[in-house]
Amino acid sequence: MNGWHGKILKVDLERSTITTETLDPKMAKDFIGGRGWAIKYLYENMDPTADALSPENMLIFATGPLTSTPAPTGNRYMVVTKSPLTGAVSNSNSGGEFPTWMKRTGFDLFIFTGKAPRPVYLWVNEEEIEIRDAEHLWGKDVHTSTDILLEETEPKAKVACIGPAGENLALMAAIMNDKHRAAARSGVGAVMGSKNLKGVVVQGKKKPSLFDKEGMRAFSREITKEVASDVKAGSSLHEYGTAYVPQVTNELGILPTRNFQSGQFEGVDGIDGPTLKEKYLIRPKACYRCPIACGRLTKVDDAKYKGEGEGPEYETLSAIGSACGIDNLAAVTKANYVCNEMGLDTITAGMTVATAMEMYEEGLIPEEDIGYPLSFGDPDALIESLKIMAHREGFGHILAEGSYRMAAKYGHPEFSISAKKLEFPGYDPRGAKGMGLLYATSNIGASHMAGDLAYAEVFGVPKKIDPLTIKNKAKLIKHWEDAFAIIDAAGLCVFLSVRYMFNPEIMIAPDNLTQIMNFTTGADYSMESLLEAGERIYNLERMFLVRAGFNKTDDTLPPRMLEEPMPTGPAQGEVVELEDMLSEFYKLRGWDENGIPTPEKLNALGLSEA
Repeated sequence: MNGWHGKILKVDLERSTITTETLDPKMAKDFIGGRGWAIKYLYENMDPTADALSPENMLIFATGPLTSTPAPTGNRYMVVTKSPLTGAVSNSNSGGEFPTWMKRTGFDLFIFTGKAPRPVYLWVNEEEIEIRDAEHLWGKDVHTSTDILLEETEPKAKVACIGPAGENLALMAAIMNDKHRAAARSGVGAVMGSKNLKGVVVQGKKKPSLFDKEGMRAFSREITKEVASDVKAGSSLHEYGTAYVPQVTNELGILPTRNFQSGQFEGVDGIDGPTLKEKYLIRPKACYRCPIACGRLTKVDDAKYKGEGEGPEYETLSAIGSACGIDNLAAVTKANYVCNEMGLDTITAGMTVATAMEMYEEGLIPEEDIGYPLSFGDPDALIESLKIMAHREGFGHILAEGSYRMAAKYGHPEFSISAKKLEFPGYDPRGAKGMGLLYATSNIGASHMAGDLAYAEVFGVPKKIDPLTIKNKAKLIKHWEDAFAIIDAAGLCVFLSVRYMFNPEIMIAPDNLTQIMNFTTGADYSMESLLEAGERIYNLERMFLVRAGFNKTDDTLPPRMLEEPMPTGPAQGEVVELEDMLSEFYKLRGWDENGIPTPEKLNALGLSEA
């Protein structure tokens, strides 16, 4: 095989046994890799109704055929499991350096089953594979754990591990790799903690073979040259990272502000990219071999919020900054460091605190329950809340359940701005209505990374579309969801893929991506077969949800988005007209009126067994 190693590592943590499996080439092509292979294994080998934190759940680390190849940004991996936060499927994505080294072990997937009787970590150095004791690491933060794991294995190895949040089964716990990068959403870190798996350490030199090495390298050089030209011309993504976005979304009136009560934040100048660059930036930080370098290596010297690390990125600035009414960038950056050290998803963690802040100010959560005032704009209360959330201490035990369960506990679930119990990212859909349909229909819940139409609605990539209309949004979301499934399965970063791998006139035609997939794998993909593979992946995920008990009633948004018009800004007076878009979306998908794929659709996609 080319691109794929064709090998899967299976780790039974309960029995402490390790086995390998060879991949079927047809399955490899039909499901591409990464997210695609992982959902096929999850769907066929576990009961979707099982408790996500039970030993019956599976935890899958999955690379794609373009991971660890010359493909620009070919350095991503997915973590796929049943989410403890939502009860749906999870497919969390991360970059950094870990994915490339994982692929170089000679395995495409790591599949973990069962629960170890005591804390352990996995060490994989090609054929040298060991399950090792990790009791001495339990309770330690991500940075400390990473340093110790490298001392015990190989200093040049790469580490993915959990922090206290994962150990304590906080439902927004992330899996952190390379200390600062996160497979964050849906609580995948809690699943890892439930299995007593502290970390995974990888080392290897087995690069995947390429079907057409010279064609691949020449094509990759051209794409890299195009990216470099854009960077030289002043790419905002390179100059400021995603921290340039708050000004854009604030101007459009869709920046989450005080738990999405409005879409414009008066303190936006204090938490934007230029301020981050001027005050705290050390230098841009790239994932392995990435020509964009959107990461930010930062340092805060302020005695109260002192720290150093990566970030914050836009989603953190919106969830921990504007959504909590905080314009103190030193404090927001410190909160970001705390999340990385504890192993917390900054979106769900920040939005859970924002929900608590609004409910506290409304008198719905008494101060005696919390132990301190928790008002919008209080950075110290925010940081304290994140710490107790990770450790499940005091009120942190309630915060660790996420915004929906917390709000429901106090009788007001409507204050949770979430879909399928997953908190919204940084785009208010009342002013970007395609994003509203995406949040409602995404298989993992409210995730922009499931098919980010904000590229077109907000940033004009590949071309600007009206964010306030619902016309044609069902068709676009269907195509973008399928396209993102392809990107995730291939092992690429969406930042490069959306701009350079798809026909700029119609995002749905992956012309460059088709070529690079064929240079890599020799699998003779056409644009049509690649798009069909993306649709296949998406529909199999949907069937996992159906078997887990989800239906149309779960494809919805919180009342604030459907019933409370945006109070100010360019989107003033707008709500999300979800029902009209949803009915059209189901028809385009080939699903019935309850949002369930029809047998005809499944058969057409080669999913008759589903």
